[in-house]
This record gives sequence, structure tokens and C-alpha cells, in this order.
Amino acid sequence: MDRLPPQVSGALPVLGHVVEFIREPVRLIERGHREVGEVFSVRLPGRRAVVLLGSRHNRFFFAETDRKLSIRTAYPFFERMFSPEFYFFAGPEEYRRQREIVVPRFQGRQLDGYVEVMREETAAFEDHLGESGEFDLTAEFGPLVMRIAAHCFLGPDFGARMDRDFFAEFRRFSAGMNPVAPQGLPLPSVIRSNRARDRLRAALGGMIRQRRANPVTPPDFLQTLAGAAYADGAPVPDPVLVNMILLFTWAGHETTTGHVSWALVDLLSHPEHVERVRAEIGPLDLAGVKRLAHLDDCLHETERLHPVAHVLVRQAAEEFEVDGHVVPEGTMVVAAPSVSHRLPAEHARPDEFRPDRFTEGREGRLERQALIGFGGGLHRCTGVHFAYLEMKVVLARLLDRYDFTLLDRDPKPVPGAHTKWPASPCRVRYARRAPAVV
Repeated sequence: MDRLPPQVSGALPVLGHVVEFIREPVRLIERGHREVGEVFSVRLPGRRAVVLLGSRHNRFFFAETDRKLSIRTAYPFFERMFSPEFYFFAGPEEYRRQREIVVPRFQGRQLDGYVEVMREETAAFEDHLGESGEFDLTAEFGPLVMRIAAHCFLGPDFGARMDRDFFAEFRRFSAGMNPVAPQGLPLPSVIRSNRARDRLRAALGGMIRQRRANPVTPPDFLQTLAGAAYADGAPVPDPVLVNMILLFTWAGHETTTGHVSWALVDLLSHPEHVERVRAEIGPLDLAGVKRLAHLDDCLHETERLHPVAHVLVRQAAEEFEVDGHVVPEGTMVVAAPSVSHRLPAEHARPDEFRPDRFTEGREGRLERQALIGFGGGLHRCTGVHFAYLEMKVVLARLLDRYDFTLLDRDPKPVPGAHTKWPASPCRVRYARRAPAVV
């Protein structure tokens, strides 16, 4: 029995595949699939990585997280950005305890208030756009997504102050993500990320203290967190609360900005689907947003074609076997939505934008279940329903009110191993349509 799965070609002396893994990870994984199949290894300096592809291996990847696979040790930079004892970087029991505080905030009647905020902020964005013009998608959608998150999670006053400088602060914070560089190096990006983190923590901690001193009625997301207690009655420590707000505001903007930008690119590249989306738009209350079935399918197809979290990483917490190979403890284990979502054996005509694939009976259900752009299992993104509501509100309002033309055809994802937004320039031209229905 081989110790590790077969290795993909192209390893350099000493460096192995690290240069390609940093610059073109998707291309490297695609080549590994062509050469070897759904399970193969990659050589990095001082360590090996094993890539798992396909729905069967993805189910293993998420089912074994917190058992055979560790999410905590796979993302050491997140411990610096947040805390070693925070959320899914903590142990399984502490993660569940903290998750119980957050999950209710993304369920039930809480969503009604969020949809209202999404409409308000998108209306303000329309005022900013005016009658016609041009804009770069991520440059404009990024601050919009950030304002929506701030307004929903931190209240209207903070949302009103959320400007491009604050958006830039979160971009500096995001620059601390580096899955390959050795931790502890004083890289300029890490230093900027640490300083942004400290400024954001100070601001958010001050807001929590202010809410305790001056509570609002009815309580919103921030007010609820300010008084949150665990199931045993113990108050949630302020550092945990600050990191919760920081995580959901940051993670929401990091993933949703890219997803909504790619979705508009996909729709404008297939105008027949724009008209189908417009035909189903009605009042955008929570019930109305849930009725946007074709737009929902389009967003899932964008998740399939352009997963913003294009690679997901764990570390083997113990030795285990997969497909007749042994993966040693400490090995980096990689799932790749960017490649798994386009496997021809699992997705018919995988490179085509076909939202109707999700309505094709049992096959459609399997297509949707195979998506891992927002993770899976217990570690599926807590805010995924919030993100889909937000994207549907933003796109429905904008498509109802404006005609758009994609100026930069066939945009490419940003290079490197970070979150895959469309690379700039990725511009649209817009002009206001006739009076809207909504």
C-alpha cells in the first residue's frame, strides 16, 4: 500500500509545488485530477498535502472535520486574526457553545428585519448610482455589502458611518490571510492586518459597552449579543463577542462581495436569464424574496462555477486511510470546490451556466447537495441564508431598475490563493429603466 496518493507532476527541487500552489492553485488541482484522479498529493516545503475531489470525498472531508481532520490547525493565520479559542478555531465543544449564541440570529423573524435593511441600503446605493454611468463591480459592491452587514449586525447608526475608509480597513484586515507563508514572519501585509484588527476590535468593543449602557428596544443583533449568555447562564466574554461581530462582518463582505459580483457577470453574459429573473420580481419582503426561485437557481449556479472559497483546508489530526492510501497525521488535506463543482462525471456540461440544472428532479437535488462553496456539515457557513437573501435583494432591485452592460468580457478571478473575486477591471455600464414595479 502506498504511503500517500500519487503525486501530481511539476514539483520543483526543494520548493515542490509551493509556487504554483500560491499563484495558480486551481490550475495545479485541475492538472492533478487529469493525471491522477480524485485523490492525489502535492509536495510543499517540509510537508505534503493531499487533495480530495468529488462528492464522495467531500462528504468525508466535512463529516470527519473535528475528528480525523482539524480545521483549527489548518488555518493558523486565523488564530492571529481572531483568537485560538474562538468559534471553529476552538475545540468542538466550545465551537458548539459559541455557535448556539449566533445561529438564532440567522433564523425566523430575525430575517424580516434584515431584508428591510437590505432594501434600504440598496435603495441608498441606487441614489449613489444616479441615472447612468459605469462602475467596477467589486469596488462598488464591496462597500455596499459592508454597509448591509454593519447595519444588520451593528445597528443603523453604525451602518450610516460605514464608509469606504472602513471598507478599506476590512481589506487591510483580510490581507492577513496567507495559508502558505510561515506564521510569525513580520510580513508587511501581516503587520497591516494586525493593526487593522486592533483598531476594529477597539471600535467594536466600545459599541458593545455603549449598548449595555444605553440598550435599544426592540433589541437588534448587537443588543442581543451585548447581553448574551451561554446555555449554562455564564455571560459570553467580551473578547468572544467582539470576535463574533468581527467575523460575521468580515466573512460576509469577503464572500458575498465576490459571489454577487460573479452572479451579475453570469447573468449579463446570459441575458435570457436576466429577463426570467425580472419576470418573477414582486414585492421584496421576506416572502417575496423567497419566491425568487430562478434567481436562487442562478446564484447557486454561480456558486458552482465561481466558488469564492475555491479551496478549503484541514489538517489530518490522526492517520487515516482513503481509497487504499494512508494519509499520515499532520498532512494538509484540501477540498476544492473550484474543481469538484466542474467534474463532468457529476455535473452535466460542467462549464456552462445552466441554472435549470437545479430543477431537474432528483438530479437537480443532487446537484444542489454537491455544492460546497459555503462549506458543509456542522461547519457550513452560519450566515449562508443571510448571504443568499442579501444577494437576491440586491440583484432583484438593481435588475428591476437598471439595464446593465458588461464592459469587460470574460473576467478572470484574482490570481493567487486568496478569495476569488473577479479581478479588476470588471466594469458595467448602467442606465435607469422605466419606473419599477417594486
